[in-house]
Amino acid sequence: MKSTLTVLVLLVMTHVAQANSIAGIPSFDVDCPGTIIVHADQDGPVLINEKEATTKAISDRRFEARGSGVTITIVLADDDSVTVSSTGKAPNGVCQSVDD
Repeated sequence: MKSTLTVLVLLVMTHVAQANSIAGIPSFDVDCPGTIIVHADQDGPVLINEKEATTKAISDRRFEARGSGVTITIVLADDDSVTVSSTGKAPNGVCQSVDD
């Protein structure tokens, strides 16, 4: 019984860890209007001001991340360039890439 419960707990934890992993999200770092910093790893998660956002795929080339009172829209162009914009409590606008 204990081993069944342990396996069940591990399966639930694995699902939770992958909840905000969305295939197709590119890796990027941007600054958005209103001092909002957004970071994404390849296939997620997306972090808004260092907090993990709730992320969903709108299509295979468009994604949304919500958190910290803002919605971040991520769009992949046909040439695989990325456009990121923000709407919400801060000023709305297009986010600027951060050069490392």
